[in-house]
Amino acid sequence: MFSIIVPVFNVEKYLRQCLDSVIQQSFQNFEVICVNDGSTDRSLSILQEYLQKDTRIKLIDQANSGLSAARNAGIDAAKGEYVFFLDSDDWIEPDTLKILSEKQNGEDLVCFNGRRYFEDGRSEESDKGIEDSNLIGWDYYNKYASKTRKFDFVCSVLRIYKRSFLKEKNVRFAEKIYHEDNLFTPIVCFYARSVSIIPDSLYVYRIRSGSITQSVFSESSKIKRIYDIAEVNNRLMEFFILQSDINKKNIYQYVNTGFFHLINMINAWELNYLLDDIYNQINWVEFKRSINGIDSAILFFVLKKKWFRVFYKIYYFDFYICRKMFRKLTLYSCI
Repeated sequence: MFSIIVPVFNVEKYLRQCLDSVIQQSFQNFEVICVNDGSTDRSLSILQEYLQKDTRIKLIDQANSGLSAARNAGIDAAKGEYVFFLDSDDWIEPDTLKILSEKQNGEDLVCFNGRRYFEDGRSEESDKGIEDSNLIGWDYYNKYASKTRKFDFVCSVLRIYKRSFLKEKNVRFAEKIYHEDNLFTPIVCFYARSVSIIPDSLYVYRIRSGSITQSVFSESSKIKRIYDIAEVNNRLMEFFILQSDINKKNIYQYVNTGFFHLINMINAWELNYLLDDIYNQINWVEFKRSINGIDSAILFFVLKKKWFRVFYKIYYFDFYICRKMFRKLTLYSCI
């Protein structure tokens, strides 16, 4: 059985399509755990309507606590063999659960493909499907985390998770922070003993204005995001610095790139008054240990010296010119 966890917050316009995509599945052995996270629109009344129509739908109604808390509440209530995170403005294809039930073989993680749908009616082809199996979680991370694809690797909705695995390792989403997937996914991959990837496109990710990922941020929201990125990166370093006998190159590259992006965001958002405080938030000892290349070492040196004008020029040239051109060349060579 699958436990479909649907966090809900002010999505009355999209919620019926999301829920219908689940209850109309060709494979019917599932439960739907809807976590109403303090919605102020008609979302709760829609959930109560569906609760009366289908006994497989469960409702948790809580004060607004954020996406992570809603997902964690769903994990705690889940009874299925696998947990499936479905955002309430997205939907899944009709045979999603049937395909997953046939292709899973008890792995800790089963990963699949998806496509993006835009509110203006545009849709796009999904990434070219990948098929791979018998992977250890950390080998999976190192093999695929840096691949250029439409969906960021850390996106948690494109996998199902064995519930007993999440419980055994006590893996949960960090609450009250943005970018929770950036912390959750690498740690899940580290712990996973078995991973398989199927090529099927099963998830439809709606791109809409007003969503968490697409909103135009207020200054207070920008400030919180900056502090949360620093916290996520520090937590990743503190976790992985303790792990021995694993290849840390990719996770360290992810971390130090995240810190460089963080400082650039402060500049781009004209929040330079935060720089001194953010410097105090960064674990510089561990950050230095994460440097694994000459370009990162140069950026780290000028950043530590607070040579910001030099840093921004090097950063812009390195990330927005050199790496952008490299990605284009890589994609072109694959055609």
